[in-house]
Amino acid sequence: MKKPNIVVIISDDHGHWSLGCAGNKELKTPNLDRIAYEGVRFENFFCASPVCSPARASFFTGKIPSQHGVHDWISKGHANESDASEGLLKEMYKEQVEPKFGWITQQLKGDRGVNYLEGHTCFTEVLAKEGYTCGLSGKWHLGDSGHAQAGFSYWQTIALGGDHYYNSAVLVDGKFDILPEGKYLTDHITDKALDFLHMQKGKDEPFYLSVHYTAPHAPFDRHEHPEEFYSMYENCPCESVEDEEGHPWSGYKGHTKEQMKKVKEFCLKGYYAAISAMDKGIGDILDYLDAQGLADDTIVFFTGDNGMSVGQHGIIGKGNGTYPLNMYDSAVKVPGLIRYPKGIKAGQVKKELVSHYDVVPTLLDYLQVDHNIDMSILPGKSFLPILKSEEPVDQGEIIIMDEYGPTRMIRTEEWKYIHRYPYGEHELYDLVNDPGEKVNLVNHPDYQDKKEELFARLEGWYYKYVDPRVDGKAEPVKGLGQIGRCGIYKEGKTVFIQQ
Repeated sequence: MKKPNIVVIISDDHGHWSLGCAGNKELKTPNLDRIAYEGVRFENFFCASPVCSPARASFFTGKIPSQHGVHDWISKGHANESDASEGLLKEMYKEQVEPKFGWITQQLKGDRGVNYLEGHTCFTEVLAKEGYTCGLSGKWHLGDSGHAQAGFSYWQTIALGGDHYYNSAVLVDGKFDILPEGKYLTDHITDKALDFLHMQKGKDEPFYLSVHYTAPHAPFDRHEHPEEFYSMYENCPCESVEDEEGHPWSGYKGHTKEQMKKVKEFCLKGYYAAISAMDKGIGDILDYLDAQGLADDTIVFFTGDNGMSVGQHGIIGKGNGTYPLNMYDSAVKVPGLIRYPKGIKAGQVKKELVSHYDVVPTLLDYLQVDHNIDMSILPGKSFLPILKSEEPVDQGEIIIMDEYGPTRMIRTEEWKYIHRYPYGEHELYDLVNDPGEKVNLVNHPDYQDKKEELFARLEGWYYKYVDPRVDGKAEPVKGLGQIGRCGIYKEGKTVFIQQ
């Protein structure tokens, strides 16, 4: 029996709160809402780390950062400089580089591709061995982007982890080059995804397609997005996010509510425009599946790599929107939408806690394919029983773990504890009475037993799963970027940017 086709769509810096189907009345996401209404929406889906590269590595391997060794967003190791086209190289080495190429020059000039997942198996490699044709369109951001890897045979990625929405560096005929003038990166990613789907027509083997948008990552400026989408939010009151003073750990320290409101409104309008533009592209993909009669035989899964605060807690950013790094729900909770007409009843909302590190066990559980992955070292568990049941599933107490370098979090339905090695600051939140995480109870005398209990569980869990060769607990991760492999592989070099 033929396996189902799979389309995985991953957005970039997409907070769980920024979907129409999740209750955001200002944001227009008709096609994402359609996936939710025709499938399942998870209210409590978590990333494994609140920044892009570690989160993506965990999504594809099922391992936590302290197993795969990617602890921060990758700033070097994107690609070999020789992977740039002749024209792009000339631009990079001009005496005065045009501003629109400045970011590309800064990241790609003199770079050498590093495969950050060397020695780790991605679920796409398992699918490829099982007979799936695997395609990628969009952001990779796990190193050596100039060369297909992880089981993908169709490889249409971008040069860097992030880029501007126009004048972006993308792979063209095996070399990185600049998008044609006026071409919007989101549209390019959609077009390359559709090209892959066209190539599958008439083939017997199933396909897997990863569509990795850079939206809705910054920049949020008006000129970065098509006017038709930005104008949708020009008069948006931006009341979907409450006004708060600038967070004392952020670059907005000391900003009043009124000052933060102006920052929030500027960012939200661009953020929403990017989401709606992406939503349109997702609609094109869904329409193609419908037109080709593939919708019933295709699992569509949408998620974000990590969350995002756009004013929440007085922060603009994700986990590295502050230093010390933060683990607020706005940073660690992501959208989770799954549609599969043959196997999932439409219109369900699941409240169970699940994580990106549960995706690999779930996929392998469902497909029942042969693989050589050692499941005993993976921290996740299959959420297939949740998908199959129309009623809430009692899985006992589920805990969610997150890490970002030496910052670690344990979260249950009722409590969240954040521990920062070696000395703090630590945080404890009562999520039942304080779902907005406003009151830190970590030093309150009435809650010391709860703090100690959660810390002991956190320590025990990480002791079980950490690979000491790449343990993030002792790494100086500041959220400023990773430039090489860490732990025993760093050869005495500094691999995390310090300032």
